[in-house]
Amino acid sequence: MTTQDLSSLRCAVDTVTARVARLEPLLYALLRIVFAVVLFTHGLPKVLRTAHGSMADPMSASINLIQNVMGLPFAAQLAFLVMLLETVGALMLAIGLGTRLVALLIAIEMVAISYALGPTWPWIDRGVEFPVLMGFLALYIVARGGGAYSMDARQR
Repeated sequence: MTTQDLSSLRCAVDTVTARVARLEPLLYALLRIVFAVVLFTHGLPKVLRTAHGSMADPMSASINLIQNVMGLPFAAQLAFLVMLLETVGALMLAIGLGTRLVALLIAIEMVAISYALGPTWPWIDRGVEFPVLMGFLALYIVARGGGAYSMDARQR
């Protein structure tokens, strides 16, 4: 490659970088919304008490996990709070309302789920890799906040 080729390549990379940088606020909003949709798909079956994946009753499964695996008291009440976080919290996250608080609560939930699932890392059969990833994504959202396209930004 000649010096002129390298200069042209550098110019092309700079142009693409500048264009992508302009899209960053929109892409972050999309990331936040998709994260919320994924979370919502886990909360809605708890609300409706319908089957979800291999769970016939996700709400009962949450109560069982909290009570028998984690050994926590008030399992039914804690499962109800998890269901609220995964539905109402997910909707709040999607619109960017109370973003940092909701994302922090989700990160805490993901730590608890990761603890309950133990040190297994299978890509199938309910491994811990997904709550670990969701937890770190939630922490990123805590640090970043709602972003430009959020209700939080409009309230300033």
